[in-house]
Amino acid sequence: MWPLFAGIGGALGLALVYFAIVSIAESVEHALDLFWQDRWIAVPLILGFGVQMALYTILKKRLYAPIANAGPAGALTGAGGATSTAAMVACCAHHVADVLPILGLTAAATFLAEYQTAFMFVGLGTTLVGIAIMLAILFRERKKALAIRPISEVL
Repeated sequence: MWPLFAGIGGALGLALVYFAIVSIAESVEHALDLFWQDRWIAVPLILGFGVQMALYTILKKRLYAPIANAGPAGALTGAGGATSTAAMVACCAHHVADVLPILGLTAAATFLAEYQTAFMFVGLGTTLVGIAIMLAILFRERKKALAIRPISEVL
């Protein structure tokens, strides 16, 4: 059950961060409209991060296989989540710049808003690479475990 809870929690957490930031910067209605407009990429980002969290939990807690080394799973999960969140929020960054009169923030926010879709694809790509690497680690360790012990002992 741990992987299921971690996956659902990760997906809901990412969605909550997105809706909270956009709602604070603009409004709840704007956040919902923006999410609906970008649902074709936002939903895969959110679901992909949930899958990544579930796989990370399996690796970290050594579920289903005695995993000696989880490799870069933690770093990949963090990078995927951070990139996905930044990409999903990039569209409204220019509104935050209007509120926060910090020198240079307006240019950066405009850059993020202009390349939002590209950042979303980078976030999705990072998430998919993270999933692939974690699955490879999991399958490698499972294969090692099956090679060491007879299958009847592992199951």
